[in-house]
Parts: sequence; C-alpha cells; structure tokens
Amino acid sequence: MTIADIKAYVGEELDIRQILTELQADYAHRGIILVKTGDRWHFQTAHDLSHLLRRERAELRKLSRAGMETLAIIAYHEPVSRAEIEAIRGVQVAKGTLDVLMEAGWVRPAGRREVPGRPLIYATTAEFLTHFGLQSRKDLPGIDDLKAAGLLDPVDFAMEQMELETEAETQADYELEEAAAQEIADDDGVLLENEIESA
Repeated sequence: MTIADIKAYVGEELDIRQILTELQADYAHRGIILVKTGDRWHFQTAHDLSHLLRRERAELRKLSRAGMETLAIIAYHEPVSRAEIEAIRGVQVAKGTLDVLMEAGWVRPAGRREVPGRPLIYATTAEFLTHFGLQSRKDLPGIDDLKAAGLLDPVDFAMEQMELETEAETQADYELEEAAAQEIADDDGVLLENEIESA
C-alpha cells in the first residue's frame, strides 16, 4: 500500500511515514519484514526463511535474450516508446516481446508521448522492483557494476561507445551543414531582394 492508501484508513492526523519507518526497524529481525518498494509498503517473509515456507514452485519461463534486452532498456530509459527501444537495440521489437513482459507484470503502459502519432510509452512496475529486490530504479547496477560482474564485455562496450560518438559527430556535422546552407539561402534571399529594389 502507498502512504496515501494507508491514510485513507487511519486518517491524516498520524505521521504515517515515521510510523512505517519505526515498524520497519521493529520487524527487521523477525520472520516477517516490512519492505518499501518504490512508493509502496508491504510485509513479506524474511529472505533467510522464505525457502522454508515455499510449498510449490512456479514453472519457470526463461526470458529470451530479446526480452531481457527490452526489459533492460525500459528499466534504464523509462518511459520509452517501441520506436525508441528499437533505436537503442538496433533491431525491431517482436510483437510478443512486450506482451510477455506485461504478462509477467514487470512492464506497464505509461501513457502516450506528446509528439506526432502519440506513441504508447512503457515503464517498469512495482512488481519488477519487488522481483529483482530493488527499492527503486536508483538501485539498478551501473556500467562499472555490470563490467565487474562480467555481464558487460569491455570490448563490446568500447565499440558501442565509439559508434555512439561517431553517430553524435555525424549528427553535429549534419546540423552545421544545415545551418551553413540556411545562411547561404538567407544571403541569397537578401541579395535577390536588393537586386529587385535596385532594378
């Protein structure tokens, strides 16, 4: 529940945030702990006891590489549209990839971007944070953490950085050429007007 949800039951007079912090400290060494995930609070079994209470195991569905890449892009860049995901990955997003992530409860539609076409944008959910043991998106591992864990090949990362820098330089060159062409067009327009007036 969010703090607003709790206030709807207990009223506005109490300092809910302070009470939750005290409860969290009080339950820290018990079998059930109070956990904050994003802006929501919930009780759950302590991590060191959860295996004792598990009676059945859900069937594991391995997420495809495309699914993992798409989930990572959404987590690190949210909110993002399908076109932005495809631009980052460099390939099209299969129709079912986002559906699988939404069925898992890790990704949700987050409205529409205010640009022509109004594309749907996606963001992660509170369930995503809970599943991966994160309190917020700030807890996502950085580049150095990923390299240290061996999940990011330094050579591939260096190549990707070079490609991004080259793309940025190309874009900058293009913008300079456009600006120069506009100046020439403006100058030609001024000269043309002067010639007409003098004639």
